Amino acid sequence: MKKVSLFAQTLLAAILLVGCQFSEDLHINEDGSGKISFNFDGSEIMQIAGDKVTEEKEEIIDSTLVFKEFLEEKKDSIAQLPPEEQEKLKKLENFKMHMLMNPESKEMKFDLYSEFKSVEELGDVFNNFKTASAIGNKNKAGQTASPAGDPLSNAEGEDPTRVVYSYKKNKFKRVTQILDRAKLKKSLDSIEQMKMFLASSKYKINYHFPKKIKKISSEKALFSQDGKSFTLEVGFLEYMENPKVLDVEVELEK
Repeated sequence: MKKVSLFAQTLLAAILLVGCQFSEDLHINEDGSGKISFNFDGSEIMQIAGDKVTEEKEEIIDSTLVFKEFLEEKKDSIAQLPPEEQEKLKKLENFKMHMLMNPESKEMKFDLYSEFKSVEELGDVFNNFKTASAIGNKNKAGQTASPAGDPLSNAEGEDPTRVVYSYKKNKFKRVTQILDRAKLKKSLDSIEQMKMFLASSKYKINYHFPKKIKKISSEKALFSQDGKSFTLEVGFLEYMENPKVLDVEVELEK
């Protein structure tokens, strides 16, 4: 996998500041297995950068990071990290991350994805993405780059929220747990000056089920024609201020 250049690292930091269009896609099979992915299209940032992108003559980056291989390769270094950091990395073991950056076509796309055997084994894909993006944006010294003002970073170590998924007896739930309200407030205070940049950012969930949806707790959800899928979109700032805004309960037809 090619190393990300300094200019690419700058763009990676930039996508965390403006134009963040996040989406969380979940596909559940009849037996509860499936696939989850967290992705966004950062091409808007490439457009904003304009001719500067092509002037830098950056190479096209089209690579996939397999975290199981990465963790094995770096196991000695990882063993020296604090236990809580090791645990965060361990959660990425079954994930892969695809990164595409094309200065000529001004494309920037990132996808973090994994297959699972049971919905209950899913971790918090949003927090997993924060960890994965930090790994993908390491500086030359081997330390995780954490730009000041990054709305996704957490200098305190532990994340203030956690998302839990469940799927039992034709009922699906996505529940956000607030682990530390003080840290959550602190993270909101840290992005106060960035609100104007984040105003256009969105967070969308796209969930697909093996049966038709009988009812759903959210009035804002939009259904697919076959009735087996729905999308729910909120502003990124709204999500940061109230992470539970994307919580849903879904009952499927028998």
